[in-house]
Amino acid sequence: MTSPNTNLIFTKEEVEKHNRKDDCWIIIDGNVCDVTEFLNDHPGGPDILLEYVGKDATNEFKDIGHSKDALELVQKYKIGNIN
Repeated sequence: MTSPNTNLIFTKEEVEKHNRKDDCWIIIDGNVCDVTEFLNDHPGGPDILLEYVGKDATNEFKDIGHSKDALELVQKYKIGNIN
């Protein structure tokens, strides 16, 4: 799941490599999140997240109007920041 060190810095190229169902990273508002274990728990289903793995999904995340709980999940699954 999450790394104990959330101060790690990743490049977009590094995030792009984690684009599979068994290895899903996503960028939300500068945060790099490993959402692999969250796929099946996502209220919209795994396909929504899979569409954006390895990418920056900040605009899509904000456009949906996610709840405070969703914002807390970003922090839960955060493994670092984007460079």
